[in-house]
Amino acid sequence: MKIKIGIVEDEMIIAKNIENSLIQLGYDAIPPVGSYSEALTMIQQHNPDILLIDIQLSGRLDGIDLAEKVKEFKKIPFIFLTANSDPNTVGRAKEVHPGAYLIKPFNKEELYTSIEICMHNFATLSRSTITSEKENIIVNDAIFLKQGTSFQKIRFEDILFLESENVYVVLYTESGKYMVRNTLQNFLDMVNLPSILRIHRSFAVNITHLTAINTDDVVVGGRTVPLAKTYKDDLFKAVKLG
Repeated sequence: MKIKIGIVEDEMIIAKNIENSLIQLGYDAIPPVGSYSEALTMIQQHNPDILLIDIQLSGRLDGIDLAEKVKEFKKIPFIFLTANSDPNTVGRAKEVHPGAYLIKPFNKEELYTSIEICMHNFATLSRSTITSEKENIIVNDAIFLKQGTSFQKIRFEDILFLESENVYVVLYTESGKYMVRNTLQNFLDMVNLPSILRIHRSFAVNITHLTAINTDDVVVGGRTVPLAKTYKDDLFKAVKLG
């Protein structure tokens, strides 16, 4: 799953260059918008994982105003783009804690580096949203796992089931499995989704992917997962069987 990036830039030639660079870097680029109001609509419609925000936007409200608004209702990391590095602009920008600050003109490599720094800084500034390993972070409806030099995005809705393995939680998806250093209960508390339900001391399942419920186990994603008696009532209530 690619990281989805929203672009807020009122100079359309620059915006398209950024969009093309993001695509070349392997990101999912949302079509650019150029104003405060358009940006709010884009965020609501596309739910980006990161925002690239030009400080100077068309209209009365600028990129810093947008960042302040976003922080009120969304937990999205953002990078400021600007041609201005004067003390007043930098001072205002610092107050909203951007994940990175990119001075125009910049190249593709600098853009990539800033995105990676942004993800790391967001984890540092939002400790309530991170897993026990500081490189892994939760943004909106997905977890981003540090894989080498980049982040792997896994949407919660794509998780089939979870398994506790010593000090790790293994996330099983249709595309593969991933490991997070955490306890199963801590991970469930952190994700806090009714659709992901514990059914055993060592297992939790995404009930939207269940294909069968048996006496002692369930079937999800073609795999059989044990069902403990103590969790049966909760499972039946969740799937409205009792």
